[in-house]
Amino acid sequence: MSKTLIVYYSRKGENYWNGSIKNLSKGNTEIVAEMIADITGGDLFQVETVKAYPDDYYECIDEAKKELREGARPELKKFCDNLNNYKNLIIAYPNWWGSMPMAMYTFLEHYDLTGKRIIPFCTNEGSGLGSSERDLKKICKGATVEKGLSIHGAEAAESRSKVEAWVRKMM
Repeated sequence: MSKTLIVYYSRKGENYWNGSIKNLSKGNTEIVAEMIADITGGDLFQVETVKAYPDDYYECIDEAKKELREGARPELKKFCDNLNNYKNLIIAYPNWWGSMPMAMYTFLEHYDLTGKRIIPFCTNEGSGLGSSERDLKKICKGATVEKGLSIHGAEAAESRSKVEAWVRKMM
């Protein structure tokens, strides 16, 4: 049994990448989440919405902005059955409009996180963690929310040394 679970939401397909749109076969957040799982020996859990976001990047970000404005909680395909087996939850997401995708709120609010250690990281194209650390503290009642890691999305695949240093510090 692993004491660390890496919960991630990631977007493949059209993404903003160093000032232009690039089609990614694997999302930046997923790339880093897999690195973290490899480094920690932790388990991976992918958050997936029932209703897919539009394939077009600009339509997707419009939808994400609407969800944020409305405080939406998108329906998820599944939840993790055994969250009680984990002390450390690494919460991984892209920065969408200054915070996490609303699907991450749906996931986290589903659980009593009392006593859990929440360790955030996000991928972004320059906006850092935004308000996500503060948002996590609000919704993860009873949990300890640690200082997060921000990875520039276009550098995700080459970020292993930065990720390893962060993991060593956090674990």
